[in-house]
Amino acid sequence: MINEVDLKHLRRCVELARAALEAGDEPFGSVLVSADGEVLAEDHNHVAGGDHTRHPEFALARWAAERMTPEERAKGTVYTSGEHCPMCAAAHGWVGLGRIVYASSSAQLTEWLNEMGVAPGRVRPLPIQEVIRDTPVDGPVPELAGEVRELHRRLHSRG
Repeated sequence: MINEVDLKHLRRCVELARAALEAGDEPFGSVLVSADGEVLAEDHNHVAGGDHTRHPEFALARWAAERMTPEERAKGTVYTSGEHCPMCAAAHGWVGLGRIVYASSSAQLTEWLNEMGVAPGRVRPLPIQEVIRDTPVDGPVPELAGEVRELHRRLHSRG
């Protein structure tokens, strides 16, 4: 169930996605929040340089593994503008992070890109639950998904 605190963090993710787009990158942003509500780390995509593993969810999983105890990780929440890709979901699972909340789903992104005539990527857009087990997942959030769609439209209309 999405609440006002969740919406606040998801709005920040959309801001980070917008910043990524404005920096010439793909529009994805994520925030890691502790059990007591403290924002611990945030990041956006850094794939424009050619390293397509530089997703914010992956970076936050590595950050958490280096700086948090297993107990702290399990109680944390990762908020993100778009549902984790399989690589990021696996990293999240291996590190033992807790809840995931996303503004837009992989299924939505796939549909949007198809409508825009963008060819599918090499990695299949699996739902998080098909990659990791026992992780609470909430999303998509309709009131933010439209903003995320517009960022992807802007990305793919460049050119």
